[in-house]
Amino acid sequence: MPLAFPFVFIKVPMSSKLQMFENRLTKVYRHISKLARRQHITCYRVYDDDIPEFPFSIEIYEDHVYIAEYNRKHGMEEEAHEAWLDSCLELISKVLEIPPGKIWVKQRQRKENRQSQYEKLSIESHIMTAHEAGLQFKVNLSDYLDTGLFLDHRITRGMVRDEAKDKKVLNLFCYTGSFSVYAAAGGATEVTSVDLSKTYLAWAEENMRLNGFDSPQHTFVHADVLQYLDTLKLNTYDMVIIDPPTFSNSKRMKDFLDIQRDHVDLLNKVLLATKKDGVVYFSNNYRRFILESDKINASSIKDITNQTLPFDFQQKLIRKCYRLIK
Repeated sequence: MPLAFPFVFIKVPMSSKLQMFENRLTKVYRHISKLARRQHITCYRVYDDDIPEFPFSIEIYEDHVYIAEYNRKHGMEEEAHEAWLDSCLELISKVLEIPPGKIWVKQRQRKENRQSQYEKLSIESHIMTAHEAGLQFKVNLSDYLDTGLFLDHRITRGMVRDEAKDKKVLNLFCYTGSFSVYAAAGGATEVTSVDLSKTYLAWAEENMRLNGFDSPQHTFVHADVLQYLDTLKLNTYDMVIIDPPTFSNSKRMKDFLDIQRDHVDLLNKVLLATKKDGVVYFSNNYRRFILESDKINASSIKDITNQTLPFDFQQKLIRKCYRLIK
């Protein structure tokens, strides 16, 4: 059975807990959708594990809904869990006023390691073009663990666009290249996107083409970032974006990455490749992350986590974000 799937309903009487979930979802959706409309935002998160008994992340991608069910001990037999999930999905469809055929569900599994983080989840496929700030992005609601567009970095991407004019930009661990698209949209003279995954690098290239940025000045490098940094010339880039995984032990990597342990070395290598007064945007998802700023060779380090958290992520501190100046 695939982990990503559209669904059909089985009618089950509503429990008091389901009523509680409906009340919460109705309240947050009413508030967040109003803010989204005001800002002309069509892709946003409406719910994230607000009630422990309903461990979902729920996001709207224009006229579709993407739901991730976090893997948690629930004590239900498989059949009972499926009936419960059907009831939840029926409720979500009703509250968000989106038909079942446009709702996609993924069940996130806790993994012993991160090397299978980007494995394909399903033979079913639903690919759409999502719009954000006048730009277009290929989004896959069915096949992978993540959709291809991290909604929590909406503001950070805007900062990159605002600063990118006439800049040489390097995007490390570029994933599907959304930061690269924003940099190109801001008038960057060159954007170099680097990732170890050929799948995501091709996706990044597709996103750039989708927005008309298929210039030879914008290049895509298939490489292990940890090794790639050692090949860079000094004082090359005006801006660097680095958003690494918390931990990675991919078989394709020479070394494994632990962002808490390795961030000082990583950032100092990035700063060597950055021009004087150049900017580095550094983000990571490790909730207990502590930046060892006294060991980092930057003239300025600013924690911009709070100012880069969009309205739909205000209640959940899901990552850290910093702006460094060489």
